[in-house]
Amino acid sequence: MFRFKSLLPIFTIFAVFLLAACGNSDEKADGNKAEDKKDEKSYKVEHAMGTAELKETPKRVVVLTNEGTEALIALGIKPVGAVQSWLGDPWYDHIKDDMDGVEVVGVEHEVNLEKIASLKPDLIIGSKIRQEAVYDKLNAIAPTVFSETLRGDWKENFKLYAKALNLEEKGNDVIAEFDKNTEDLKAKLGDKVNQEVSIVRFMAGTTRIYYTDSFSGVIFDQLGFKRAEQQKELFTADNKLGNLAIEVGKEVIPKMDGDILFYFTYAPEGDKQALSTAKEWTNDPLWKNLDAVKNGNAHEVSDATWNTAGGVIAANKMLEDIEKIMLEK
Repeated sequence: MFRFKSLLPIFTIFAVFLLAACGNSDEKADGNKAEDKKDEKSYKVEHAMGTAELKETPKRVVVLTNEGTEALIALGIKPVGAVQSWLGDPWYDHIKDDMDGVEVVGVEHEVNLEKIASLKPDLIIGSKIRQEAVYDKLNAIAPTVFSETLRGDWKENFKLYAKALNLEEKGNDVIAEFDKNTEDLKAKLGDKVNQEVSIVRFMAGTTRIYYTDSFSGVIFDQLGFKRAEQQKELFTADNKLGNLAIEVGKEVIPKMDGDILFYFTYAPEGDKQALSTAKEWTNDPLWKNLDAVKNGNAHEVSDATWNTAGGVIAANKMLEDIEKIMLEK
């Protein structure tokens, strides 16, 4: 009996250590579960400048491109800050209602770093072609995701932005809806898509023919339209803008012809020089002699939705314009 009593303290101490060990194991298991849960929220995004790692789905987003702004709106996200629209005060008319309360953080080629930092974003979206020089400074403020460029490949950029926002599935739905709208319009147009189109843009003292790598060019290609045959020779390997556009003089006006001609003018704040350029060219005898003009197939459209906005909302509005011009006239 005495021997049994003497063993009780030993058993008691052993039990305490055993319980403590079990407790530590449970704590480690709970800790591992918490870590696993944290890892499930975090994700990585490959982009033009490297890899961005986000700890969770961002809630405060600053966007530094016009097309990126449209991407956020289409995905149901209102940014806390955005660059000013190229046209509008400060936003394009077609997005201004969705941008109420959003802070302006500069323009695409000159962003305000102090303003961006003050908004305490948890994600910044921009473009290498516009903001490469300040990428490191932006990335020091918050994880930053950059597209490569801002030409006709807006769909690829859109997919990147959707991934950065952790909204890939919703992003796929938005693109699928646009593609359906395009196919529906293509079916309505029927044989009209066999026409050759020409796209012209007027700016202050400068005129361009826009081609296949432009925002409008990619959409016309998806619809199945042909490009004006006589313009192909203009877009050679040494053209500084590639297949995006080419700057031309009035002697090239005859090559602007097509079965149907669309033109628009970039005139921020009613730029008188840009408006004067458009008026001068469209009153030139060479312009008036174009078959598209003489046949009533030259149409002035919005520079904002046909070119500068460059995003999915503008793309859908461009489809609406084409339907109205080509089917309702």
